[in-house]
Amino acid sequence: MKYEAESRPWGMYEVILDSETTKVKRITVAPGGRLSYQYHEKRSEVWACVKGKLSVILDDILHELFPGDSIVIPQGSKHRAFNDTMELSQFIEVQTGTYFGEDDIIRLEDDYERV
Repeated sequence: MKYEAESRPWGMYEVILDSETTKVKRITVAPGGRLSYQYHEKRSEVWACVKGKLSVILDDILHELFPGDSIVIPQGSKHRAFNDTMELSQFIEVQTGTYFGEDDIIRLEDDYERV
């Protein structure tokens, strides 16, 4: 099954796999783009950087990822990804848990007024 890309104000994402036990996305963050500061009640995630530099805030701590680096985001942890470079940044997100709907995004801060 082929999935279409979903545009967002910060870039785009594509669903690569969607099953009962996991969802996998390829997420591209445009230069200067910032995802919302958020958490999830029903899933955890692993982010693996595959292109560029990815800055991640996880529970108020800044992490910088480069291709080959990954970070675990436990269920309930506050997190945000952003790209403070002039090049595209891309990561693979692997979600595990009991529910993978977009309505399990609890936004705490958002540059695009989606809180």
